[in-house]
Amino acid sequence: MTAYEIISKKRDGFELNAEEISFMINGYAEGQIPDYQMSAWLMAVFLRGMNAQETMAVTKNMLYSGEVVNLEKIPGLKVDKHSTGGVGDKVSIILAPVVAAAGVPVPMISGRGLGHTGGTLDKLESIPGFRVDYSIAEYTDKISRLGTCLIGQTPDICPADKKMYALRDVTATIQSIPLITGSIMSKKLAEGIDALVLDVKTGRGAFMQNYEDSVALAKQLISVGEQFGKPTAAYITNMDEPLGNTVGNWLEIVECIDGLQGKGPEDLMEVTHQLCGAMIYLGKKAETIEEGIRISKEMISSGKAWQKFLEIVAEQNGDVDMVQHPQKYPQAQFSAEVKAKQNGYVKSIHSLEVGLTAVTLGAGRQKADDIIDPKAGIVLHKKAGSSVKEGEILMTVYTDKEEVLTSAVERLGRAVTYTGRQPHVQPLILEFLDKNSL
Repeated sequence: MTAYEIISKKRDGFELNAEEISFMINGYAEGQIPDYQMSAWLMAVFLRGMNAQETMAVTKNMLYSGEVVNLEKIPGLKVDKHSTGGVGDKVSIILAPVVAAAGVPVPMISGRGLGHTGGTLDKLESIPGFRVDYSIAEYTDKISRLGTCLIGQTPDICPADKKMYALRDVTATIQSIPLITGSIMSKKLAEGIDALVLDVKTGRGAFMQNYEDSVALAKQLISVGEQFGKPTAAYITNMDEPLGNTVGNWLEIVECIDGLQGKGPEDLMEVTHQLCGAMIYLGKKAETIEEGIRISKEMISSGKAWQKFLEIVAEQNGDVDMVQHPQKYPQAQFSAEVKAKQNGYVKSIHSLEVGLTAVTLGAGRQKADDIIDPKAGIVLHKKAGSSVKEGEILMTVYTDKEEVLTSAVERLGRAVTYTGRQPHVQPLILEFLDKNSL
């Protein structure tokens, strides 16, 4: 068996067996297969696809390339949520304390920003002092005491995936359903979960912009989760425009603080409560998802979720005073306004354009080693369906880079379309899928 033979077999459209997939993934993880051969194999997979058996083999080999966390000593069913990523998607930061406050342990290993989408870790690290680099032993201890812990991928978790992901990012092979499935599910299964809820984004700001592709990905993720004996459910949610009213790391933390105090924007809280409700149900703290949603709302209204968030910030070395008094946070040096070009209604706001503009302001990375500016970002004052008058403020941009202000404002202006009559606004939650949908 050689890498050459396996690459050519997949290039020609044939199914690979479990041994061949293991040879490639483990050989690459151990440094025996070079980048150029793995790149060729990834492109062959991207172009030719994989069936369910191949996808399962990819997931298993990524999963068992490192440590699988054992949380059996912690009482209760451990449930996590994974989002495929979107612009303004800050749900995890509200969701973890809500679900933990409801009595369901939430083990959460999160990622950094990728392309035009923000990362949970980058947002959390905008809180001064907040640590996400704990060992597996520390992570397990915090979950047992607090009910949740939010960390980054450790060197011991799915090292094969970490190495392959970096290569996929620079070889245009990110958007492959089998490779995405293996990457997501290996990390989620490694963190010690008993069940999983997925938020699969679709639309212009999502990695899967095509609805059918999003459904196919969701079904593949559910299938793998169920084969591992982990109840898995998925929501297909709309990412045509940003979620919530802020894009940018500290700006999104402030919006999460508002959400945890019962003042969050309607769209963000709708998605959050739906996902929390499903997690609380899978964690057997509710008889139905609807009851789970009621419990989720109660965790906010009672103040229990906000209290849990403050405990998380303190436990992970974050500045609790800054979270309690966000007005103390340093301000961006420069700001500018995007104004409506005509009277009428906002028909749409192109979320991909908003996300890419936020990156140029300093809120994301253009290269892996870029330093993120936590203050940079965009506040949306109007969303799709809002009535506007010419000259009214649609968005405010914040940055320390004065040279990008003018181009950012122009680009955001072009991202907005108008209509003379009240538009029909697409629902946020488009479909629910579980094992019965396969």
